[in-house]
Amino acid sequence: MINVTIENFDAEVVAASHETPVLVDFWAPWCGPCKVIGPILEKVELAYEGRFKLAKIDSDAEPQLSQAFGIRSIPTCVLMVGGKPVDGFQGALPESQIKAFLDKHLPSLDELEAEADAEDAQALAAAGDTQAALQKLLEALSINPANDDARYDYVRLLIESDLIDDAEAALAPALTQIPRQLRFEALEQFINAIKFVTSDARGTWAIEQFDALIATNKRDFDTRLAKARVLMVGGDWTGAMEELLEIVMRDKAWGDAVPRKTYVAILELLTPPKPKANPADAGKTAGGIEIAGKTVVEQNPQAQLVATYRRKLSMALN
Repeated sequence: MINVTIENFDAEVVAASHETPVLVDFWAPWCGPCKVIGPILEKVELAYEGRFKLAKIDSDAEPQLSQAFGIRSIPTCVLMVGGKPVDGFQGALPESQIKAFLDKHLPSLDELEAEADAEDAQALAAAGDTQAALQKLLEALSINPANDDARYDYVRLLIESDLIDDAEAALAPALTQIPRQLRFEALEQFINAIKFVTSDARGTWAIEQFDALIATNKRDFDTRLAKARVLMVGGDWTGAMEELLEIVMRDKAWGDAVPRKTYVAILELLTPPKPKANPADAGKTAGGIEIAGKTVVEQNPQAQLVATYRRKLSMALN
């Protein structure tokens, strides 16, 4: 539990809530119900073992903060997640109701453990310990099968390790989602390309063999698609997209739109992961409190590449 003022609000509430949900308790020394709920909140914070952080704001001492949140009566509790208020309640609720309120919004201990395993896996993969990373991700999924981030990382790492059958099996639950997530469709298209290269005789062709056939017939879409898949699996992403774009420009619907779907899959696979929100760049809270700091826009070359090829596809489809 921490006492919050206008001076430390940005750090202890806005910034902190990007990492761990923060329950803000607006109270005052003269408020009888506040004296009742205060110890209950502190007890619950200890019982939840870090699943949320309790912050207390004296409404009389910090009227600017109270006004920013539109506080009309106390005690009022507001739950902050990702720098924004997501829910709240008024009055001195009993412990059971406070826990029920928190449980609607907070990850379970199992989910937190799964997230920790997934983060450890990323570090292991970056260090080159692929086997340990796969094991961590598998543990994360066994704890929480609904952890889509862990599933995506697991399937992609299996693909990179040439464990295609295992990757297909791990991807299957995600493909039953309605609607499907684009990133999982991208992995499916990547697996399809790998399976084509390993099962079709054209998978062993040199690029010159494809080009010779295409030179005689610009609308030989089967050969263009085969070439694109070979380039894709070989890591020549831009070469693959250029070939797929040639098909799309000539016939948008050809082959059940597989060329377009494969092109979109490459864009998705190339898109850099979104950086975690920097609390210092939060701008303003929903309550209107100015947050120190400014957003720095970095020019990521890969992001620029993706943006360029998105525009190319958009023009081809118009």
